[in-house]
Amino acid sequence: MSRAMFNLIRPKRRSTAVVFASPHSGRAYPWGFIRSSQLDEVTIRSSEDAFIDQLFEAAPSYGAPLLVALAPRAYVDLNRSEDELDPALILGLQKRRQNPRVAAGLGVIPRVVANGREIRSGKITLAEARTRMNVFYHPYHQTLRALMDESHAAFGKAILFDCHSMPHAALTATSYAFERKPEIVLGDRFGASCAPEIIDAAARLFEAAGLRVSRNLPFAGAYVTQTYGKPEKGMHALQIEIDRALYMDEQTIQPSRDFGAFRQLIGDVVGHLANLGRGEIKLAAE
Repeated sequence: MSRAMFNLIRPKRRSTAVVFASPHSGRAYPWGFIRSSQLDEVTIRSSEDAFIDQLFEAAPSYGAPLLVALAPRAYVDLNRSEDELDPALILGLQKRRQNPRVAAGLGVIPRVVANGREIRSGKITLAEARTRMNVFYHPYHQTLRALMDESHAAFGKAILFDCHSMPHAALTATSYAFERKPEIVLGDRFGASCAPEIIDAAARLFEAAGLRVSRNLPFAGAYVTQTYGKPEKGMHALQIEIDRALYMDEQTIQPSRDFGAFRQLIGDVVGHLANLGRGEIKLAAE
């Protein structure tokens, strides 16, 4: 794997308080990691938010930076707290009170991919876990924090759109809640991570593009929205989840035939989302 930690694509001129980030679309798998895995090359990618970086690639043309992880989610999960370490995976780690994510194998260094499939047999060393954190996790979050601070200093607020995809099957468990399954799920941790005006505006934009939108069900946001979303301080974070069935074949992890058209549709929405950081909406706290 390249020692590059992420791609940061900056606009020619920063013109909006909005930041776009994709923590789970990385697909640079280290050869040693692949060799030690018991999964085939498609299954190991099942946790990826594949092609999300491409769907949001228009962001810099609208004056907003785009931060894209290179390390894959199966290698290190940037949407977890650094202390969510799994003693069932990491040698020499003291057992501690586990949260449900760690117990399920979905800590910051994952033990499983989608549907609970174990990545490897046996454990990794604590030194290896720390290397993954030091090389990939900490630099990504240091950069994201700097981008948010930069926005706040320049515009008086910062708005993070944390961009993800969701397996189509993930909507089945909550299908009882919808007349028709959503295609976009917006998560603001039930109002805790961004001003209501932002999620309201984002919902209107996706709906105007012809997409069905749900809020906080089945995904309300995780570590990134919790950490960077502090509306009382002018720091807002909204998680965006897109149904993978809209643009890719989930079995082969290949773009669908109409991927280009869907990328254009999302690119148009990105332009409108960027406008939200130019004072297009008035936030109550301002």
